[in-house]
Amino acid sequence: MPDETGRPGNTSATIPELTVRELVEDPHLSLALRRLAGESGLGRPLRHPRVQKNGLALAGHFHGVVPTRVQVLGETELSYLDSLDSETRSVAARGFFSLGLSCVVVTGGHEPSRALVAAAEATGTPFFVASARSSRTINALHAVLDDRLAPQTQLHGVLVDVHGIGILLTGKSGIGKSECALELVMRGHRLIADDVVRCDWRPPGTIHGRPADLLRHHIEIRGLGVIDIRELFGITAVGERKQIDLVVRLCEWNDREEFDRLGVEERYHAILGTPLRELRVPVRPGRDMGSIIELAARNELLRRDGRHSAHEFLDRIESHLVTRPAIEREPESLVAPAVADAPPAQRQTWSSLPPQASGTESSAWVPAVRPAQKDKDE
Repeated sequence: MPDETGRPGNTSATIPELTVRELVEDPHLSLALRRLAGESGLGRPLRHPRVQKNGLALAGHFHGVVPTRVQVLGETELSYLDSLDSETRSVAARGFFSLGLSCVVVTGGHEPSRALVAAAEATGTPFFVASARSSRTINALHAVLDDRLAPQTQLHGVLVDVHGIGILLTGKSGIGKSECALELVMRGHRLIADDVVRCDWRPPGTIHGRPADLLRHHIEIRGLGVIDIRELFGITAVGERKQIDLVVRLCEWNDREEFDRLGVEERYHAILGTPLRELRVPVRPGRDMGSIIELAARNELLRRDGRHSAHEFLDRIESHLVTRPAIEREPESLVAPAVADAPPAQRQTWSSLPPQASGTESSAWVPAVRPAQKDKDE
């Protein structure tokens, strides 16, 4: 489950580390930062994907300040410092930067006071000015921090994109995951990763998978070896990254083991503390696994549209069981008069007829008796 910061509390997850220098030099950072002080501290670590805007720290209330977050000072915080006299401003700046902060960013293009610049340089704290306002600056920082500091893990499996649904194929080695992925590629779907799937968690609670760098676009088929899917099928047959929507666990067929036959059993597979719906599909010679996986993706799209085929089928059965007894107890007075008045020899109860004579699929919608057939001569 996610912790108080919104990140998954999973012991198997690894949290990468990012330095201030790497953040500033990241090509995906859509923000221009101008450094004012603290060049010696550019190697300080950033360990949290959320920035912090804590103006109370300038007033001497340091509770809740996380030094490894990016600290943001906006127009409100700067106006508070400007309202102080010179000595009090210097004390507030020295107290704030004495916390061992990794990085401080002033937004809105405002020039900070000399007390802030002097305190940052004295403590070796990287101090930047961003021309954008606070909201845009925070969004740009979050976009990079979420990507670089996302919790990660590594799984054995195959990730494919089928009709826009990211399906993670799992199962023991040699059960046919790669062969199933190859069949899907030949049907026009996309391979994301084979053998090693690197997963990372993204807010508000999604799991994304990508291939290992050395195995990108390649797949191993026993008897053929390692083949390059991109070279054989083109750029449209591969993908670089995909959100995982469904987990399909391939199992060996076992007559003594019960598998879900109606589709109402809900199973989940947790990755980085996030539960993902899981299907257990038995494998045996002669089963078209490519068609089964493709059908699972189509059914997932139908579920997203609010349609659950298995539940609707069960509702139909329950409705049939509820209405059928009332019809079977229909009194004979409701039978058509022409039929009820016929002599007993010329009528026959419907229940005594052989099944093939009914001419209908359900006995719930047929009359209790029917007249005997007349001779053709009449």
